[in-house]
Amino acid sequence: MQTRIMGTTMPVLEITMGPGEQVIAEGGDVAWLSPGFGLDTSTRFGSGGRGGFMSGLKRALGGGQLFLTEYTAPREGGFVAFATDLPGTIRELRVDAADEFMVQSGAYMASTPQVEVSVGLQKKLGAGIFGGAGVVFQKLAGTGTAWVQLAGEITEYDLPAGRSMLIHPGHLALFRAGMGLEFTSVRGVKNKLFGDSLLLAEIHGPGHVWLQSMTAEKLASAIEPYLPDRTPSSSSGNG
Repeated sequence: MQTRIMGTTMPVLEITMGPGEQVIAEGGDVAWLSPGFGLDTSTRFGSGGRGGFMSGLKRALGGGQLFLTEYTAPREGGFVAFATDLPGTIRELRVDAADEFMVQSGAYMASTPQVEVSVGLQKKLGAGIFGGAGVVFQKLAGTGTAWVQLAGEITEYDLPAGRSMLIHPGHLALFRAGMGLEFTSVRGVKNKLFGDSLLLAEIHGPGHVWLQSMTAEKLASAIEPYLPDRTPSSSSGNG
C-alpha cells in the first residue's frame, strides 16, 4: 500500500493498493477511484475487527457515521482518493498500543481495517460552542494506519509531564490518547458568546498535541454576511 497527498490548500489523499488490500472510510467520502474495487458497507467496519451494530451505534452517537465502507482492491490493484472538506492538511498516523489518538469529530478520513474508530470523549459545552452540540473526539486505537484531515495551518506542541495548555476547543484538532483533558471557564475575557467568561479546554502533558488555525464554525461565521438573504420579502405575497 502506498499513499500520496496531493495539492496544497484543499489536499487529496490517494491510496494505491495491491490485490486484495483494504481501507475503511466513512460512506460517501470517496472522491474518485479506479474501476474494479469491491465496496461493502457495514456497521462492523471501524471496529478493529471486533464488534458490530453496537460499535457502529456508539460511533454515530459520537458524531461519526453508523455505517463505514470497506474498499477492497481488485486483482490488478488500484487506487482510491479522498478529498478534504475544509482548507487544511492531511496527516498520516501510525496507530498501535503505544500510540492511540484522539481526533476531533469530522477529522477522520480513512484507515486500514485493524484500526478501531470509537467515541473517545463527548462533552456538552453550551450554546456558544459548535451551535450547542458540544465537542466530540473520536479515539483511534488498534493497529494500523489512519489518515485525518486538519483545518487551516497546524501548530504542534510536545507537552512534558506537569505542563498544560489552555486551548479554545475548536482549535484542539488532535492529541495522543491518555493525556488529561478538562474544560474550564476563564473569567475576565470579554467575548460575544459568553459575556465576561471564556470556555477553554485544558490539556495536560505528557503528550503531543496538534492545533488547527481554522474551525468550521469560524469559517461559517466569516462567510455568513456574504450569503444571499433567503428570508422572504414582506411584499412577496402581495402580487
